[in-house]
Amino acid sequence: MTPTATTTVTRPTALRRTGSVVRWALQAGLAVQFAVGGALKLIGDAQMVDLFADIGAGQWLRYLVGVCELAGALGLLVPRLTAAAVLGLTALMTGAVITNLLIGISPALPAAFLLTAAVIAHIRRAELRRFVR
Repeated sequence: MTPTATTTVTRPTALRRTGSVVRWALQAGLAVQFAVGGALKLIGDAQMVDLFADIGAGQWLRYLVGVCELAGALGLLVPRLTAAAVLGLTALMTGAVITNLLIGISPALPAAFLLTAAVIAHIRRAELRRFVR
């Protein structure tokens, strides 16, 4: 095999491997953020209780969001569940951005999580198409 042929074969493999590492790093990082956020909501962290009191929908919403965040975090780490998890988390963060704007809180953090989830959704778009069908 000539050096050119070896380089041609190695480069796409290295790019695929790098892409896979980046994708999993994004998913793992987002999963940690959602797991921590979900756990804080479920254990009744004072800031979370106050935040959901400001929203005015009741503390049941805090529990629901906490469970959804924990489920989404788990789903990001299980390949068969990633498509569903990223769709659910994108919807959840869209709601969080809108809610934060309505109650006068900076939407920067949920917007960053929304953007990250959207990037993962874009990267996994082939899986999302199969999931939606």
